Amino acid sequence: MSNSWLELYRGDGVAHDGKIQPIDKLKDDAAFYRASPALRRAVNVALALEQPLLLTGKPGTGKSELARSLAWELKLPFYPFHAKTTSAARDLFYRYDALAHFHAANFGKNEGEEPDARAFITAEALGRAILRTGPKKPSKDGRTLIDADKASVEAYLPKEDRGEEPGRSVVLIDEIDKTSRDFPNDLLNEVEHARFQIQETGDEFIADRALRPILIITSNSEKSLPDPFLRRCLFHHISPPTAEMLREIVKVRLGVGESELLDHAITWFVANRESFKKEPSTGEFLHWARVLHNLQIDPANLKAGESEILAVSYAALAKNEDDVLKLIPQKKL
Repeated sequence: MSNSWLELYRGDGVAHDGKIQPIDKLKDDAAFYRASPALRRAVNVALALEQPLLLTGKPGTGKSELARSLAWELKLPFYPFHAKTTSAARDLFYRYDALAHFHAANFGKNEGEEPDARAFITAEALGRAILRTGPKKPSKDGRTLIDADKASVEAYLPKEDRGEEPGRSVVLIDEIDKTSRDFPNDLLNEVEHARFQIQETGDEFIADRALRPILIITSNSEKSLPDPFLRRCLFHHISPPTAEMLREIVKVRLGVGESELLDHAITWFVANRESFKKEPSTGEFLHWARVLHNLQIDPANLKAGESEILAVSYAALAKNEDDVLKLIPQKKL
């Protein structure tokens, strides 16, 4: 065991040629995601009913990673949308560069001529997924649906999506509870019927029924979502993983076999995680477990000199002063 990593930075005002030794990164590929039986059932019901799946759970329980795992396993394109407080419903479907459009109209080569707005619009996330289905559009009288011509569809797609055969995609709307209440309300019709309209051109597209996008929505429950929106979704709450699930996650993420050391770490974590003021996520536990594994520190069987290193490793778990003091009692002067 070496504790040289504790001495890399000295903070003594003296420059030195310290070289950081690389640490193997956690395996974060979608292939290493492990879903609980309950989560698998929820996903399959959502697929069968062709409804969006709304996932809640504490940060770090794997809500967002589920969408990436689903796309990887089904070999489908993956389009994430990370919601912000400023997000509008339109942002989920397309981006319009109004400034560039204005500049082209007033200072471009053909000054005075109105350039085609399509050149300044690019599909985003759910818009891309709908366009990738070989979508329909309303007829002129609005009574029937007809195939949208390929040229008008590809005009809005990013270059990497053009020329592809029609197919399904997985779309993630991540942390929808960050947005205003108007955001989910403005999506009711679009989500239910997998359709959207581009206001600047009037073009409207409806996903091919057989290729409707798979929609995964996550929420940290920071605020409630409107009832009309909730009625259009299937719901599943992801609970923190059990000790058994953690063992499987550690096994595939850290690439280790049976380990008494890690079993002790898991047992301690499961017994104590709810006592934290800010409960550590699974990802934070994995970082802590990696430190213990790399340094071969068994929290249940500490050797001489390991208490200090274990105390430093708690920085991966404790993210506020109260939790630090709880883990590392301060010595009385």
